[in-house]
Amino acid sequence: MRTLLATEAKLFLRTPLWAILGVLLPTAILLGVGSIPGMREPSSITDGYRFIDLWVPSLVVIALAMLGLQAIPSAVATYREQGILRRLATTPVPPAYLLLAQVLIHAAVALTGVALLLITARLAFDVPFPRHPGLFLLTLLLGLVSVFALGLIAAAIARTSKSAGGLAMIAFFPIMFLGGVYLPRPLLPAVIQTIGAYVPPGTQPLQDAWIGNGGQPLQFAALAAFALGGTALAVRLFRWE
Repeated sequence: MRTLLATEAKLFLRTPLWAILGVLLPTAILLGVGSIPGMREPSSITDGYRFIDLWVPSLVVIALAMLGLQAIPSAVATYREQGILRRLATTPVPPAYLLLAQVLIHAAVALTGVALLLITARLAFDVPFPRHPGLFLLTLLLGLVSVFALGLIAAAIARTSKSAGGLAMIAFFPIMFLGGVYLPRPLLPAVIQTIGAYVPPGTQPLQDAWIGNGGQPLQFAALAAFALGGTALAVRLFRWE
């Protein structure tokens, strides 16, 4: 596992586009949107909070969805398309090891991007850190695994990188929309906000932990179900060819 992880990390860094985007893109969007004066003013729509305060958790979605639903499916499907997985099938490497290596590498990039986002939001716009850091970290990890699991399912069944990207997009756009990336969640219809509270990556629990509202057990249970069920399904569906 150590050898596989080191090898996959080297290959990942040889084409660092996803690493650069995963680390820098959420922060770049934060700086661009935060420069709009209206985003930095308290609003009655958000119960007196600034839009930028409540939108930072939505930017976490970008890092997770981009790496989990674009980078991972493309990487694994490319291996299958080029016959690399067929060669690995002749070794003692279990399929779960390859999937785990992909998750660990992309998770490290995503968490680095989230850390940079939080620090920049604090320094540039005085956005407070999460008031419940433990709940925030728990939700972040559950959300990361659940989103990555959906990407692994696409990677497990796609024959080519293009088809993997197309399958992953089925989840990518709804997750971005429900997560409040395209439009801040307070401006979404109530039914959309409710649905978004129970699907990966858990933007509502992230937001609740951020402003100190705690969290609802059912939301954490839904994220855990996505994470465990999705990962198990991806491993079961995975084939070398």
